[in-house]
Amino acid sequence: MEEIQSYTEEENAKDRQFVTALARGLEILRCFRPGEAYLSNSEMAKRTAMPKPTISRLTYTLTKLGYLNYSPEQGRYQLGAPVLALGYTLLANLDVRKLARPGMQELAEYAQCSVAIGIRDRLHMVYVEACRGSAAVTLRRDAGSRIPLATTAMGKAYLCGLPQADRDFLMDHIRLHAETNWPKIKADIEQGFKDFQDRGFVLSSGYWDANISAVGVPLVDPDTAKSMAFNCGGPAFLLPQEKLIEDLGPRLVQLVRNVEMSMGRNIG
Repeated sequence: MEEIQSYTEEENAKDRQFVTALARGLEILRCFRPGEAYLSNSEMAKRTAMPKPTISRLTYTLTKLGYLNYSPEQGRYQLGAPVLALGYTLLANLDVRKLARPGMQELAEYAQCSVAIGIRDRLHMVYVEACRGSAAVTLRRDAGSRIPLATTAMGKAYLCGLPQADRDFLMDHIRLHAETNWPKIKADIEQGFKDFQDRGFVLSSGYWDANISAVGVPLVDPDTAKSMAFNCGGPAFLLPQEKLIEDLGPRLVQLVRNVEMSMGRNIG
């Protein structure tokens, strides 16, 4: 199970294989968020808790390598093209996207909603593929969008697909981050486990966004054993719980089963 927390020197000081400078540089790149094109050294220092002199050396190096671009007018940095190239390489090598997309688009058109695949990034799920129906009222999220792990149908489905040890590991980190909200979040996740056991899919509870309804189903890549999850969702007024339970949930389960069979044939 990969790391959850941001890198801290104390956590990894005893690991002789751990390259501190590399970890710090990657944390700089993680500072950037959608809608924030530019960040200053001071802003990055605040987000990473690293000293400003360290930030300055790292941003200088990343700029020399092209991973950051510096704007003299802004006095700030933005991500460079090599970062996009890395993301594209990841997406291009995810065979599940090619195998799943036709069925995802068919379901999205049928339900006039959004269908997506997500993988975990710490305590979030990141979309790696997304399809939308042609209706004007759909969720506008594309590849790269991030949603919470603990409080969404996709995230709870991801948890359902994990081995018990990995699930316990993540639940412990969710508890630490949830603080006083933990009892409600824990109950919601446990209801998701029960829904998955009873129906084969997870329902959204409205905890993250009361205006969105969704179902989620996990998938484990038979080649890499990596877990991921699918969701199917849209505006709550278009997707009542009855429709999710009796129609879209079973359809999403069948879609994921078809993808699993296709992935197995590709390996064989």
